[in-house]
Amino acid sequence: MDITATPMAQLIHDPEGLADEFLKEWCSPQPYVTAHTSGSTGKPKEIRLLKDDMKKSATATCRFFGIDSGSSMLLPLSPSYIAGKMMIVRALISGARLFVERPSSYPAKIDYGILDLVPIVPAQLDGLLSSPYIGNIKNMLIGGAPLSGEEESKISRAGIKAWASYGMTETCSHVALRDITSGDSIYTMLPGISASADNRGCLVIDAPEFSFRRLVTNDSFDLIDEHHFRWIGRYDNVINSGGIKLHPEEIERQLSAIIDAPFYIIGRKSERWGEEGVLYIESMSVDKERLMSLLHQKLDRYSVPKQIITVPRFARTDSGKIKRIIL
Repeated sequence: MDITATPMAQLIHDPEGLADEFLKEWCSPQPYVTAHTSGSTGKPKEIRLLKDDMKKSATATCRFFGIDSGSSMLLPLSPSYIAGKMMIVRALISGARLFVERPSSYPAKIDYGILDLVPIVPAQLDGLLSSPYIGNIKNMLIGGAPLSGEEESKISRAGIKAWASYGMTETCSHVALRDITSGDSIYTMLPGISASADNRGCLVIDAPEFSFRRLVTNDSFDLIDEHHFRWIGRYDNVINSGGIKLHPEEIERQLSAIIDAPFYIIGRKSERWGEEGVLYIESMSVDKERLMSLLHQKLDRYSVPKQIITVPRFARTDSGKIKRIIL
């Protein structure tokens, strides 16, 4: 199929043809498209997403952000991943213009005019904030990995309306959004989708209008009500140290202001405590003694990692997520 000869070409401004493969799959008679999970908790898995589910998800997002035929959006992410695929579907569903840009650390390289929605991953944040056209962006949508406290502060200082997304490939991208600019820590479910908890206290996504209907996650959370929750971290990342359950992601949020390199906390076996936390930092120029002193000042005594380990480079997934592994 020649995509340039279809009405899609009027909506999808894609001079390099980066979205061609997905558009051909979308226009095929098959009722599904092929996607892959992120691989952040294991090897990426191939899954099939129903086009009807993707349309429902796209419609909900467009309603939330007021996207219609008079809107313009930018896609600086790969159409190979769910975030990129769904931006294309949102354009097709709403009739909005979509500018497709080769993914890089510096999105919005040129002036596209007013952009109603721009999705990015945290690794692109600094580059986007430095763009001379940052003022043209009405809504920034950030997903793929949690933001640090310092990154959220940068967004607030910039005065850009930004939203953190919660979702996964299996749910056709996000099912809940959080207003970063206002400093809110609560996620709000999209219309027609609700939250509940399983017997572990993990988030369950109830979406009766979607084919998956109910999806049990491995995310620990605080349930406010069926439409609102606060994300804590991955259940399988929890460190049980001497009977105290530590959530690495919560500790990392507290440390993001004092560690200026990529880092993560992970549990390892301990003869004394059963498990203990270890801090890995992607840097070879860390004053470990000074940093450990700061950790004791910043954290309660149970949360302080037992060791700081520096490495030159972390292993990452194809989508850029850090792989939490014991090195």
